[in-house]
Amino acid sequence: MFKNVRLYRLEDPSAINAEDLEQRLSERRFRPCGPLQTASLGWHPPLGEQTRVLTHAGNGCIALCARCQERLLPATVVGEALDERVADIEDREARTVGRRERRRLREEVMIEMLPRAFTRSRRIHTYLDLIGGWMLVDAASEKGAEELVALLRETLGSFRVHPPRPRNDPIAIMTRWVATGDLPAGLELGDMCELRDARDKRALVRCSGQDLEAEEIATHLRVGKQVIRLAVRWREHLELVVQEDLSLKRLKFADALLETAQEPDIEDPRVRFDAEFVLMVLQLRALIEHLEAVFGMVGA
Repeated sequence: MFKNVRLYRLEDPSAINAEDLEQRLSERRFRPCGPLQTASLGWHPPLGEQTRVLTHAGNGCIALCARCQERLLPATVVGEALDERVADIEDREARTVGRRERRRLREEVMIEMLPRAFTRSRRIHTYLDLIGGWMLVDAASEKGAEELVALLRETLGSFRVHPPRPRNDPIAIMTRWVATGDLPAGLELGDMCELRDARDKRALVRCSGQDLEAEEIATHLRVGKQVIRLAVRWREHLELVVQEDLSLKRLKFADALLETAQEPDIEDPRVRFDAEFVLMVLQLRALIEHLEAVFGMVGA
């Protein structure tokens, strides 16, 4: 289940073919960092280590996963080793190490230390909704999502997507929701929002665990603050935070919903994955269709 969603509009979903995609991704399959590599990025099976397949199709969607491995070589560790080497040279040769030589020594230190450095991996999950026309990336930051999109473009040679382009201002709409308590059918106010002064973007107010229809919130709105992040509930199945760029954070699916996909007699992890994936896709597709209508995100 995704914890975050960064949205990208697929400009030509009909051109995407699962079999062709599998073939192209296999050319950029993830490989662990080599001895002198600081990082490695490639495609990883979305179902995990127990499979080799790099795509998983279901309910009009194709799931993908990118894996990034980085060598952990803190700058402070490199700096200490470099200082020791410079001090040793200056003591033995009674001279000062210059800036150019210091840069060369730093490179030597890193080459020596890299093969022994620990590695850390992270995975970025995504899926292409060919029915809804969207790509959803489970990334907390724009940078993480763009990393995956860039890898996909590099792998395919061309991949035409773009972030949401709402015709209706999300900030104005969310501010009106909190001010009036009047939300579209299916959506309810949560208990968290973040407000920003329209005249001074440094002036922020974060409210958590509060009744958003309380007078305290209304006072902030009357003096010109606007809602830039808002917690909402979707049909009692999903809690989430909508942000001003229409990215979605802190997704939490209702326990009752999850139980429908987590039958105790399902032992095959692939079958369980497929059940959870289809359930998530259906909920998010319905939610995004709703947001499309509200914010005017229709069309490519």
